[in-house]
Amino acid sequence: MSKNFDVVVIGGGPGGYIAAIRAAQLGFNTACIDEWKNDKGGPAPGGTCTNVGCIPSKALLQSSEHFEHAGHGFAEHGIEVKGLNLDLGKMLGRKNTVVKQNNDGILYLFKKNKVTFFHGRGSFAKGDASGYEIKVAGATEESITAKHVIIATGSNARALPGTPFDEQLILSNTGALAITEVPKKLGVIGAGVIGLEMGSVWRRLGAEVTVLEALPAFLGAVDEQIAKEAQKLLTKQGLNVNLGVKIGEIKAGKKSVTVEYTDSKGAAQKGEFDKLIVSIGRTPNTIGLNAEAIGLKLDERGFIAVDGDCKTNLANVWAVGDVVRGPMLAHKAEEEGVAVAERIAGQHGHVNFNTIPWVIYTSPEIAWVGKTEQQLKADGVAYKAGTFPFLANGRARALGDTSGMVKFLADAKTDEILGVHIVGPMASELISEAVVAMEFRASAEDIARICHAHPSLSEATKEAALAVDKRALNF
Repeated sequence: MSKNFDVVVIGGGPGGYIAAIRAAQLGFNTACIDEWKNDKGGPAPGGTCTNVGCIPSKALLQSSEHFEHAGHGFAEHGIEVKGLNLDLGKMLGRKNTVVKQNNDGILYLFKKNKVTFFHGRGSFAKGDASGYEIKVAGATEESITAKHVIIATGSNARALPGTPFDEQLILSNTGALAITEVPKKLGVIGAGVIGLEMGSVWRRLGAEVTVLEALPAFLGAVDEQIAKEAQKLLTKQGLNVNLGVKIGEIKAGKKSVTVEYTDSKGAAQKGEFDKLIVSIGRTPNTIGLNAEAIGLKLDERGFIAVDGDCKTNLANVWAVGDVVRGPMLAHKAEEEGVAVAERIAGQHGHVNFNTIPWVIYTSPEIAWVGKTEQQLKADGVAYKAGTFPFLANGRARALGDTSGMVKFLADAKTDEILGVHIVGPMASELISEAVVAMEFRASAEDIARICHAHPSLSEATKEAALAVDKRALNF
């Protein structure tokens, strides 16, 4: 006998599990279906983010940064480290523990909020506005029905044509997080978030890392001034970044991968690597959803077609996160999940794409929100800019990390903040102040007038806001 629910969420990643919890909070009888398995075959909700993305990558970034500090940074603090050794197995084990803690945390939240969890793959069987039948293929197959369905099936790593991932030599983000021996030479195709973060992890642990990027500019979506500073700092650390590259033939041998490519000057090059990470973007995951069974519309790029409220072409069927338009970010998925649950309840869910922060967790971190300087120029918007270097920040000096800067962009007439861009220590935390300010349509003057604790990194934010009016106090 089929179990009936008010809301069924397909997918237990950030968008899915958050949507399910919010729907349950609003009084709906809610279920969430997710098929991720841990190494023992048990449920591992949290999607790509928790299992092979955001969470494990940050665990390895933290561990590898500790290793680098111990080997190179502690000496200036008067801390002498002798006989430094890397136990990679233990490091990977810690990463796996952090992942499991998050998996278990989500299962606990489901129980706490009375969300029924189904471990398996969800797919549409049939249905219309009166209700949808969904099959769950897990240890056993069962059928459930729902008044409302929220699709949150996420995305998959995009492979190069003709070069599938084997997760042994040619790696997606999944394999990049599970290399059991530090490679002597590591190739990375794609200088985006995943490529730079994973390249940073393995460089710190001893790999010689070569990054091959097709675009002529480094981090083209980032403010140009910030991107150039980030490139300079990452190159100084030892990341070998090659821009304007055209990838040719890739050959996987028994123990290495050969990549033929043309450099930015048109010269033929060949690189041989112990491992190759391919990070050239992600594709929406609709495999096995059986969208055709109910006439669910996909757009020309394979994303589920939705309107501004995340409604699909079908009544009472919604979609959020990586499987729909917009930035492929976990926190964007979460906000959409909450908004959809509230819209189902007749409330007015809110997601402002203009104030979604972006972060790259390299060291230094790179974070931004709003418009870049090049975007404002292209749009013909009159603006003022203010920057402040961490070199002049007392807390950064005490930390021993003075790299980077904070940059404010404000409307030339109204002084409204249009964008904030940071490269430097703890940028991922500092950007939140800018997000709040922009959500309330604050001016640079507002931030400049707010008292910030001293000494703190956040003073660099205040000083950059002051610099918009050419009145920075400490630089």
